[in-house]
Amino acid sequence: MADLLGSILSSMEKPPTVGDKESRRKAREQAARLKKMQEDEKKKKAEFRKKMEKEVSDFIQDSVIQKKKYEPMGKIERSILHDVAEVAGLTSFSFGEDEESRYVMLFKKEFAPSDEELDAYRKGEEWNPQKAEEKRRLKELAALEEESASRTEKRPVSPSSNYRDKYSHLIGTSAAKDAAHTLEANRAYGCVPVANKRDTRSIEEAMNAIRAKKRQKKDDDTEAGSSNASFHPVMELRP
Repeated sequence: MADLLGSILSSMEKPPTVGDKESRRKAREQAARLKKMQEDEKKKKAEFRKKMEKEVSDFIQDSVIQKKKYEPMGKIERSILHDVAEVAGLTSFSFGEDEESRYVMLFKKEFAPSDEELDAYRKGEEWNPQKAEEKRRLKELAALEEESASRTEKRPVSPSSNYRDKYSHLIGTSAAKDAAHTLEANRAYGCVPVANKRDTRSIEEAMNAIRAKKRQKKDDDTEAGSSNASFHPVMELRP
């Protein structure tokens, strides 16, 4: 019986010591502070969102203002502002290189920024529509002038080698000189003139030329045969 009672008493939780009471008290206080901080943070976010909703609403109702730039703010605030802008149907962007200088800009849908404008903000520059339009026109004008110059430019064509020097050892200096004189460079056919590439005679003229060549050849053959027939060698007779 005594053993049973002892085992029951030993299994029961012992009363907390002074050190345990202090640790539990600190844990409760820390939990309470954490809860209060979370509630305060939640309250601040709600107040900031309410403030941004009011500013965004005023921005939308103002028909003069096309865009709105905010001062640099933290990541959480920027996230809330982007969400409010999206719900309101606006376009929003964040600019700035480092976290401390990041800021938000809002744009109305009908005045959405161009790529050139966004590029200027990313570089930390102010956007000037008049200067941008003048720069764009100058760029287009330069492109048109360059295209026009490339169309009207005529480049002289020259043969890669000297015809007279190249073939003078084969056909003679005089013949090569004459050939080089009559040869003209042509862009469409390289170094051969168009007249040498195409026969401009009619079919009748070409056939007459062929017939004339045949008759000339036949006459030459006839004359050659007559010359051979009239030649009789004289043999000397010796006793």
